[in-house]
Amino acid sequence: MTNLISHIATMEIPVTNLEESIAFYIDILGAEVHFQGEKNAMLTMKSKGVPTIFLVETEEINGLSFRNTNTNIVHSVIDFYTPSLKELYEWLEGKQVEVGPLNLQGEFGGFGFKDPSGNWLSACNILHPEQ
Repeated sequence: MTNLISHIATMEIPVTNLEESIAFYIDILGAEVHFQGEKNAMLTMKSKGVPTIFLVETEEINGLSFRNTNTNIVHSVIDFYTPSLKELYEWLEGKQVEVGPLNLQGEFGGFGFKDPSGNWLSACNILHPEQ
């Protein structure tokens, strides 16, 4: 039955301030607003096969991260792809976005960064088969 699901359609992200979060995701990720309600918004990256981002305003944020008990590194459950990892890292620092350490293994790697609600997100420069 696994052939009934073809891809991830939407990532739902809890936020504490919808307007501030919309501005962040537009500015930082280049997303566009597809729909906006009073307490939620659907954003799109305008790329075929890429999930939409559904921001939902809530008072309860449990976070989108976990600590790897083997390495003590905090991981996000959402990684965004960039071909220019170091450039993105420096750009985010310049925009005063909280970033974690830049982890590189040779030329490949990633790093974490926080959205205005404190959700850890990640960026990586690794493409996997069929991406």
